[in-house]
This record gives sequence, structure tokens and C-alpha cells, in this order.
Amino acid sequence: MPTILLFGAGKSATSLIDYLADSCGDRSRKLLVADIDTALAAAKLKGRVHTETVPVDLEQEDSRQQLIRQADVVISMLPAGLHPILAADCLKLGVHFFTASYESEALRAMKQEIDAKGLLFLNECGLDPGIDHLSALKIIHEAQSRGEVVRSFKSYCGGLLAPESEDNPWKYKFTWNPRNVVLAGQGMSKFLEHGEVKLVPYQQLFKRVETIHFPGLGDFDGYPNRDSLNYQAIYGLEQVDTLLRGTLRRAGFCKAWDVFVQLGMTDDTASLQLPNGSTYRQFFNTFLPWSDQLSVEEKLAELIPELDFPTFEKLQWLGFFESKLLPRTEGSPAQLLQAILEEQWALQPADRDLIVMQHQFEIQTQTGIKKVTSSLVDVGQDAVYTAMAKTVGLPLAIAVDLFLKGEISLRGLQLPVVPELYLPILDALEKEGIRFEERVVD
Repeated sequence: MPTILLFGAGKSATSLIDYLADSCGDRSRKLLVADIDTALAAAKLKGRVHTETVPVDLEQEDSRQQLIRQADVVISMLPAGLHPILAADCLKLGVHFFTASYESEALRAMKQEIDAKGLLFLNECGLDPGIDHLSALKIIHEAQSRGEVVRSFKSYCGGLLAPESEDNPWKYKFTWNPRNVVLAGQGMSKFLEHGEVKLVPYQQLFKRVETIHFPGLGDFDGYPNRDSLNYQAIYGLEQVDTLLRGTLRRAGFCKAWDVFVQLGMTDDTASLQLPNGSTYRQFFNTFLPWSDQLSVEEKLAELIPELDFPTFEKLQWLGFFESKLLPRTEGSPAQLLQAILEEQWALQPADRDLIVMQHQFEIQTQTGIKKVTSSLVDVGQDAVYTAMAKTVGLPLAIAVDLFLKGEISLRGLQLPVVPELYLPILDALEKEGIRFEERVVD
């Protein structure tokens, strides 16, 4: 009986577990879920046939490998830094390996041995990266098959809130890893614009936004991801003039977030040890100049001349001008900020999240430039069955399902950028209600 071993039963794994657990009864396969919280894993499995939770000590090689020996396929939904450890175990033991995360240098270093052993190690098969690859490559390859040339490609994605759950000025709550949100964009962003390589340092990132519109939903801020240039070769876009991959937030979010960046509140290198009993206001004042005359609000306005009322309102709503006690007083500025935001931006049980993705193409045809916009909008059910969990987990679950049914023969270190992968996964996603709407302007 083929056995699937899943490491990690967290928020993003809910739909993945449902899809694979439901398949076990029908297709005579077994699903094992390894998580530190075995009660959480058991609750998600719901006692379905041929499924079970298994304890694991990730720090113990013997414990990990004893589990992996039982499996035909391993899926990692753990933090990205742990993927290479599991991948190395799978390589040693001859087990196929799937993740939704970016392909790392550590995985690339294993490529020769993965190929030699005839294993499939599939990465970037989630939402972003994942669904973005699937949907973009279908359009790119169709254009190229007609002899057309993609001149411009921009792709944006965001995990946000459904309009009815936008009950704070930021129109945002955490639907995935809070630490990744707080540290987003750090480093240098690189992309191609009208044939020129563009670099945007972190200090300028949230000022360099583009307005992205979704019919029926309104406007969003789009800012560039860390490195878009890698995808020129992966997508076969050697003749492209503009190539940018970015992240979406609600309009106005980036201007307010930029205050944190300019003040240094997202820094993760410095160490703070504030007195017990420190308040939100005192923490915020730590990043402002000293004055015996000006208030915190006045110093902020003086230091950030572009501060407007909507931005001030967002900071005020978070409580930074109040004498509320900090949830944490030791750590980096980013860690203290994260602790505050986790309280203020917590997803409530009835909240519904929103996934938005949009590809924008300019394609050279025989008759001129054709503009194609391909948009995905998906709304979650509640704080457990989120759109984030659905769109991250289902592509990976579908890929594993197809592989075990023998419908994917590909081997080696792979991304879902070839028709053998993206076409059947897109077809299956459409049956799950995940579909793109295309608009073409000739």
C-alpha cells in the first residue's frame, strides 16, 4: 500500500490533509501525519480510514528516518529551513519529496544525486510559488506555440481579507506566518523594466508601489518581490523587456508600513531589553528623537513629513499612542512589533480571508501588442478553512495524488513549469473552484 508521510499539520495544511485523507479510502493508500501537536493532526484527520498521526522528534535523525522509511512520498509543510534536512533524509533513503516552498540552494546541490536515483523532488507547488507558475506558464507556452513573443510579464499575489472581514483601517490580519510578513521585502528587490535591470533597496520598497485593480474588489498596492530576474530563464522569457513578480496589499497599507521601515521597527538584528511594564507608546518612542517639548505624535509628524491622516489612523488603531502594556519586552524590534501585531491582527473564528493573484501580459503578435490580464480571486470559509490553506495545500495534494496514480512520470529536481505538471494540476484545481478569469485587449 503506497504511504504518504506529511510533516506539519499547521494552518496551511488543512486542505492538503483533507484532500489526501479523502483519497485514502478510495485508492488504497495510507496517510501518516507527523506533527509536534498530535492532537491538532488527529483533529484534522477526523479518524478517516487509512490515516493516522505519528509522533516525531525532528532533531533526532533516527526518529525522522524511521518514519521516512515507511513512506513512498514525503511532503514537508514545515518551515523552509527544515526542508533540506528532510530532503537529505529522503535522498539517502530513496523516497520522493514534495514541498510548496521555494527551491533552495541546498536542494539544488542535491540535483545530480536526485536525478541519478530516479526520484522526483518537486518544489514550489503551492500558491506563490506554485499556482502562479501553473497559470502563467500555460499562457506563456500557448503564446510561444503561436509564434508570439511575451514582451512584458508582471505577476502579483496577496493573502488578505474578504471585504466583509476588513474591520480595521489596515484591512489586514495574519492569514499565514506572521514573521514572514514582518520581515517581508528585506534585502534588495530586483526586476526588469523596459529592458533595464532595476534595484529597489528595502528603505525604498514600500514607496515604489503600483496600483493593481480587481473588478468588484477595488485597488491594491503592489510592490516587487526580492528577485524576479531568476524567473526569466525558468519561464523561458529571454526576449522579455519587463519582468516583475510582486506582493499585494490593500491600497494605503504600504504607505503606513513604510513608517515602521523608516523608523527601524522591522529590524531583526538589534536586541532590545525594555523595562517590565513598558507600553506601546514607550516602545514607539524608542525609535523617535528625544525632545523635552514635542509629544510622540509631534515628533513622528516632524520625522515623517509625508505622514497623512489615513496613515496616522492606522498607527493609532494599533495602539502605538496608548499606555497599553507590551506583550513582549525583550527581542529584536521586529520580534516586538510582531508580538503586537499578532494581538491586533489575529484572525477571528468567523473571519474570511481572500487570495488575489493577477498576471499582466503584453504579447507581441503578428498584428501588434495584445494585453492579457489573468486574475484569480478565492475567498475562505472561516479562520480554519482559509483561502490561504486551500490555495497553498491543494496544488501540492493534487500533485502527490497524480504522482501516486502514475499520471506524472517526470523525475529529478523539478518545478511545476512543464505541461506534464501544470496542465493536470490546473484541471484538478478548476474542479475545486480555483480558476482564473482572463481578459484580452488586442
